[in-house]
Amino acid sequence: LKMTKQEVKDERKASEGDTETKRRRLSMARELLLQRLQVDVPRADVVVANPTHFAVALRYDAQTMRAPRVVAKGADHVAIRIRLIAAAHNVPIVERPPLARALYYAVEPGQEVPVEHYEAVAEVLAYVYRLEGRAAS
Repeated sequence: LKMTKQEVKDERKASEGDTETKRRRLSMARELLLQRLQVDVPRADVVVANPTHFAVALRYDAQTMRAPRVVAKGADHVAIRIRLIAAAHNVPIVERPPLARALYYAVEPGQEVPVEHYEAVAEVLAYVYRLEGRAAS
């Protein structure tokens, strides 16, 4: 059974929605993400980044957390947005490209940093705490 171009188009529209609806849905999702970043990134202790492609915001509270947590992450334009928000809220940005890339792919926001990255993250946090004059916990 062969479908005409119009039938294929109509079927795709029925299953996926029309392009305007998809565009609106993507726009709303993007807006929600940016709102979430405005809340989460200022709470971070540090943003681990490479120059432009990845940014991962980390938070660690020794009193309430077993390990540092990823509070936000992004690639490309979202990574740039995370860096801008961090800079506006005086959240330190530490450039460690391999670590930023590894955390971006390994951890979702809200999750703890995996054990294999503890040492590298501890070094970054210790560096930030020294800059801020805080004692590393």
